[in-house]
Amino acid sequence: MKTTKLGATGPATSAIGLGCMGMSDMYGPSDRAESIATIHAALDAGVDLIDTGDFYGMGHNELLIAEALKGRPRDDYKLSVKFGALRGPDRSWLGFDGRPEAVKTFLAYSLNRLGVDHIDVYRPARLDPDVPIEETVGAIADMVKAGYVRHVGLSEVGADTLRRAVAVHPIADLQIEYSLISRGIEDKVLPAARELGVAITAYGVLSRGLISGHWDKAKAGQGDFRAVSPRFQGDNLDANLQLVDALRKVADAKGASVAQIAIAWVMAQGRDVVPVVGARRRDRLSEALGAAEIALDAEDLAAIERAVPKGAAAGERYAAAQMAHLDSEKA
Repeated sequence: MKTTKLGATGPATSAIGLGCMGMSDMYGPSDRAESIATIHAALDAGVDLIDTGDFYGMGHNELLIAEALKGRPRDDYKLSVKFGALRGPDRSWLGFDGRPEAVKTFLAYSLNRLGVDHIDVYRPARLDPDVPIEETVGAIADMVKAGYVRHVGLSEVGADTLRRAVAVHPIADLQIEYSLISRGIEDKVLPAARELGVAITAYGVLSRGLISGHWDKAKAGQGDFRAVSPRFQGDNLDANLQLVDALRKVADAKGASVAQIAIAWVMAQGRDVVPVVGARRRDRLSEALGAAEIALDAEDLAAIERAVPKGAAAGERYAAAQMAHLDSEKA
């Protein structure tokens, strides 16, 4: 596995990370044993960046990861943890809490569930509109000084918020959606991150399976986020799958899968961009890791651009209510 560094101040890490949300939440039922086997396979392949959130399955995901990591030397992996999303017992979303006292409380519970004495990168999952980012980052910085956190990260914030955060404490990376059909960060966010020495950990690199090459219309069911995602609805879905068909021709010519080309494209955007793949099964993980062996030259990149031009996706990446809460999407 190739390695990189998360920004100017962050840790060394594998060039691909494993996102574990789907093992507990948002995409319907998952198999616990297969999830643990997938985490083991990732670690054995050299993937040492494990990403989670304390609200994934209301703590289930952290407990699952703790089980998978049991007996592994702590230096073998980096834990990236998001916090702050508030949820009810019916799995509903109730808002976000970025207050300093909440930051420290969330952290205490995550350390306990994960069974570790520190978290490598700790980040608010969203910007709390009622709490200045300086206060939230300042609280994490206190936990860095206390030894409970190694590095500060952010998620889904815009360029202005990123600048304000960096003024308080160095930021290792910004976790944000970035893929062939979600390229909004290229306008302001990515240039600001590079100016400030902040890496990008890109989630949604396969747009929740839409551009994986494996999607079929019958997949989204009850309890699956994609059942209400704009890009998976009606004419939007048909238009987006036409983009996938065009990308498949490029992949076939390269002797690769659609998913591998999509992930390789993200990796080709720079060593400061680390794709976090949400594989829930070992076969999907193996396919994703194959992207690291694909070298895309200028001709390949031009062919991909023709197949999936910037801005070609039909539908927003989240429903309107969720988009309104994304600091990264504000002008």
